[in-house]
Amino acid sequence: MIKGISFVLLPFLTLTLIASFTLTPRSGFAGTENNNNTLMEPEASQGMATATNATTTTTTTTSANATTATPNIVLVHGLWADGSSWSKVIPILKNVGHRVIAVQLAAHSLADDVATVKRAIDLVGGPTILVGHSFGGFVITNADYNNQNVTGLVYVSAFAPDEGESTATFVDVATLPPGLLVFDSGGFAYLNPEMFHEAFVQDANATEAETLAVVQKPAHQSLFTEPSGPPAWKQLPTWFEVSESDHIIPPDVQRQFAQRMNATTISLNSSHASPVSHPDEIAQLILDAARGSTG
Repeated sequence: MIKGISFVLLPFLTLTLIASFTLTPRSGFAGTENNNNTLMEPEASQGMATATNATTTTTTTTSANATTATPNIVLVHGLWADGSSWSKVIPILKNVGHRVIAVQLAAHSLADDVATVKRAIDLVGGPTILVGHSFGGFVITNADYNNQNVTGLVYVSAFAPDEGESTATFVDVATLPPGLLVFDSGGFAYLNPEMFHEAFVQDANATEAETLAVVQKPAHQSLFTEPSGPPAWKQLPTWFEVSESDHIIPPDVQRQFAQRMNATTISLNSSHASPVSHPDEIAQLILDAARGSTG
């Protein structure tokens, strides 16, 4: 009888053991899967962090590329000159890959001149460096206020007024040598051609000075007293060249401008027309500004 029972139970026990061994691994894999989910959550988070970092890096790089693009350069002449006064500086800037525009100011009113420079900025877009010589500094101070395309300002023996100041705040026309200014019937002032060389560009040769006197653009007398609006130099990095032998804007006045705007400053033993007599040094200052303004 016992043998019979054993014979019957043996196959049943065998099946039970087989089922037990078969089910135990399945239960083990399920447990492992659960454990892996728990362990992998930090890895998944790390993966997401890595992806996030990659996105951030890409965004940062794109932004950096935007800000480190080769800046455009807009050159703004002053009174009694025109765009050709930059003719020795322009090739140096273009040879290293900058897009350059030398605007032609009408010198009829501050508003007109500011509008001219703003159109040039709109044309080239950003990033853009503005460079102003003489009264051109007055113009760029006003033209690029709150302008996101402009990344730096360069003043070349230039006016850099604060709000409410005019050129007469610093240079009284009445104190200029008698006969230096010659007015036409419309109230536009020329520099006397006979006095131009010594007053404006005494460190150029006579032939060059005579040519500059011929092409000078007269300035309307209202420009001597028009007040400046809010200055862009309070918003942007600045560079300044002081002409130590300037007969138009006193060098001490130029240093005052440079100091109050905390500009990176160089000094040259130059006449007022430093772009004409010292083009290499002026071009280098502009190139330094182009590099410095884009970080």
